[in-house]
Amino acid sequence: MRKELSDGELAVQIGLGSDAEAEGELYRRMAPRIRLYGLRHLRDEQAAEDLTQQVLMKTLEALRAGRLQTPEKLASFVLGTCRISVLDLRRNTQRRERLLEKFGADLTAPAQAWLPPLDHDQLARCVQSLRERERSVVVMTFYDEQTGADVASFLGISEANVRVIRHRAIQQLRDCMGVAG
Repeated sequence: MRKELSDGELAVQIGLGSDAEAEGELYRRMAPRIRLYGLRHLRDEQAAEDLTQQVLMKTLEALRAGRLQTPEKLASFVLGTCRISVLDLRRNTQRRERLLEKFGADLTAPAQAWLPPLDHDQLARCVQSLRERERSVVVMTFYDEQTGADVASFLGISEANVRVIRHRAIQQLRDCMGVAG
């Protein structure tokens, strides 16, 4: 058991190399403070936990890179990092809200409102007109929602071959349906 290090000694110890014990001590000392700061300023348990992880990572990166000029001011550095991180979170939230106000209606509008109605009978005839392997790839991909790897394994072909077959089959379906692609 080693003696209790000051914040400055702890910062220097972490900066000298990969001392997992010193990094653990940094976590034990600073995580509760960061979490309380997050709870006070973000008023959300999960956001406070995220802030704790983010600030501790930034602090460790700065210490490992030797960017902390005054190791004795480790607690001040952590507090400043908390403040900057919370401001960034708020700024990002405000930016997201402004974008949602501006473009939110477009996001919630039906994505396919501009498409003409689909002729299901014509599509069925077009799918039936595909060769068996192309039809299998299209059905497994879009109806059974199989991955390219699953389709390739089932058909005994490579994933790259599945992609080529699927691409060509979709083009044939577009041509058959009279849709420009």
